[in-house]
Amino acid sequence: MEKFVSNYPEYRKTHGNVTKHVALVSEMSRMVEERKLMQVSQTEQELACASGQAAAFEAVTSLLNNESVSDIDRLRLVMLYALRYEKESPVQLMQLFNKLASRSAKYKSGLVQFLLKQAGVDKRTGDLYGNRDLLNIARNMARGLKGVENVYTQHQPLIFQTMEGIVKGRLRDADYPLVGNHFQQGRPQDVVIFIVGGTTYEEARSVALYNAANPGVRFFLGGSVVLNSKRFLENLGEAQRISKSSTLL
Repeated sequence: MEKFVSNYPEYRKTHGNVTKHVALVSEMSRMVEERKLMQVSQTEQELACASGQAAAFEAVTSLLNNESVSDIDRLRLVMLYALRYEKESPVQLMQLFNKLASRSAKYKSGLVQFLLKQAGVDKRTGDLYGNRDLLNIARNMARGLKGVENVYTQHQPLIFQTMEGIVKGRLRDADYPLVGNHFQQGRPQDVVIFIVGGTTYEEARSVALYNAANPGVRFFLGGSVVLNSKRFLENLGEAQRISKSSTLL
């Protein structure tokens, strides 16, 4: 009895922690199911990593028609589709614009078009989707044949290619010009990457994994802010508002 009494406070603490964890996991599971986040996440990953415009259009259309999908998830899906297939399917892209406007009451007119104006294929540098550089095309084909272990984590951010390019000396001067008369001889050891506009947790994870796998070089990641999709969309909306105001002046 004495031992039970002395251990009881620790037991209650442990029991309370377990109860909290179970409640938290249960609530997260409810939200995932309620908002159909597994389907949304898989489609987002496929939009970023797989090729196939027809299948992508069908998947995005299906989710736009799903009443359980939230407005922000609908907007994000259309944005990802637009960034990937803006040149391949302009007619179907316009159909998605119209459907998004009719299904999402909070959708701000022209926001996706503004994103394309700022970050569309004609504005981007680098090989975001691995379909410009022959080496990246071959790598994606090999990965497609091999398959992926987890469809929900298959995306690899562009910063990974950037780090590889730095280490192997493959960065294009046109995309990454030097300031002054600096010339890097040999493999760099300490590299600071700062992203104006913000960085993401996925990019931070990619840097950590790369550092762990390549002990001879250290990358340090910085950014204006740490972004999630909600904050990114807020910033994009503010930029659109400023752009409209400047046009009216």
